[in-house]
Amino acid sequence: MEKFKEWYVNRHAYAKQWKEQTGGKVIGTFCTYVPEEILVAAKMLPARILGSHEPQDVTEPHIFGMFCPFCRDALAQGLKGRFNYLDGIVLAHSCIHFRQTFNSWRTHLPVEFTYYIPMPNMVQTPHARSYHRVEVENFKKAIEEYTGRPITEQDLDRGIEILNRNRRLLRKVYEYRKLDTPPLTGEEAMYMAVTSQFIDKEEHSNVLEAVLKELPQRNLPRDSGIRLMAVGSENDDAEFFKMVESVGSTVVIDEQCAGSRYFWNESVPNGDRLAAIANRYLDRPPCPV
Repeated sequence: MEKFKEWYVNRHAYAKQWKEQTGGKVIGTFCTYVPEEILVAAKMLPARILGSHEPQDVTEPHIFGMFCPFCRDALAQGLKGRFNYLDGIVLAHSCIHFRQTFNSWRTHLPVEFTYYIPMPNMVQTPHARSYHRVEVENFKKAIEEYTGRPITEQDLDRGIEILNRNRRLLRKVYEYRKLDTPPLTGEEAMYMAVTSQFIDKEEHSNVLEAVLKELPQRNLPRDSGIRLMAVGSENDDAEFFKMVESVGSTVVIDEQCAGSRYFWNESVPNGDRLAAIANRYLDRPPCPV
């Protein structure tokens, strides 16, 4: 269980080590709507760009102070050089705050590869799925052009399976949170969900499988107290969860992009791999903006 916290704290060191050991590219993602299946199929490491929850004073010249703390904190980490290992950055259509963060990043922190993925605003319209499939295909072509290597159907199958396995395991972990006395805290579950967004998916899944073998026999030396649900946009602040759970409560479920929205549904394989990937991001629990 401690491995997830270790990854959370040492995320930058992990990415640098992964890059050194594999020779692969690390691509920063600003949003959970980025189709990571494409990046994994290309043997890249998707790394979610998150903040540090520390005071900062470097973003005022770049984005408005009234913009949300999350996007300002994420940009601050880039301006401070903490993401200097990134080979590229990708943003799927998001709020104006994060679009400005993305634009400021590629202007002042140039990287080899940048890409913006449009999304249909009305996902239930007849043309949304065909539209988004084209955008996912365009993203795949851009990655192929950048790497100089084709992404085959077998590569896409591998990317889909690796992502789906990780999602499936995280859902199994979340099932244990339903118990009257959960064998894990909300803080621990948050470490698991958030680290899956910047750790090699296969490595992360292997540790999840080991944890799932331990959970049935695990008993926490604490009263679970009041059962809470965390609802909101983005919250990866471990200290916040720790504080809430220190006063007689347990966060037993979340509905936010750093948690369940990220992994709740899978890409459903069919003959058209790109359609399966594109549809997954339209069918997922939405992030309203």
